[in-house]
Amino acid sequence: MDKFVKLEGLVAPLDRNNVDTDAIIPKQFLKSIKRSGFGPNAFDEWRYMDVGQPGQDAATTAQRPKNPNFVLNQPRYQGAQVLLTRANFGCGSSREHAPWALLDFGFKAIIAESFADIFFNNCFKNGILPIVLPAAEIDALFAQVEATPGYKLTIDLPAQAVIRPDGKGVPFQVDAFRKECLLNGWDDIGLTLRHADKIRAFEEKRRIEQPWLFA
Repeated sequence: MDKFVKLEGLVAPLDRNNVDTDAIIPKQFLKSIKRSGFGPNAFDEWRYMDVGQPGQDAATTAQRPKNPNFVLNQPRYQGAQVLLTRANFGCGSSREHAPWALLDFGFKAIIAESFADIFFNNCFKNGILPIVLPAAEIDALFAQVEATPGYKLTIDLPAQAVIRPDGKGVPFQVDAFRKECLLNGWDDIGLTLRHADKIRAFEEKRRIEQPWLFA
């Protein structure tokens, strides 16, 4: 996965509590495990006026009628990389497709009052930084985003701070191990491959000592 060090990104507001994983990526799209290609169907039931189906090509998806009242369809939020939302984001089933869809949509960081535990951990494993801020800070950010088209935040992971356009830095907490993984771009496979030389040496030794296993 890509490294996450410092991000300056456009912010899109999703002013809802308890956004569950079925809303993030509906169940009919869970058949694939490719990790990519889910972006067009993120928030599918909210973004579109019809019912999306798996396997639709890009041309078909582009022609689907969009819901003009859904915030992420507004022109001012196109290309957003930071999702601002409320409490208990990512609740519901544990589907890892939810962070896949958000990442493929373009989001690299999510700021919320709280997250569902499994979704929170899945974000780190897939290169998304989930940030928990106090409700008062979330309220202030929503007000600023609404008042300022093109509103961007800078997220400095080494400094563990969200920096507003007015220069105010809002600190956030992140587990040291998760932080190291994001800074280095290590997912679960990447962590294992750090020991590739030792794994290879073990396999060669085993091949010599127990050759019948490889016959």
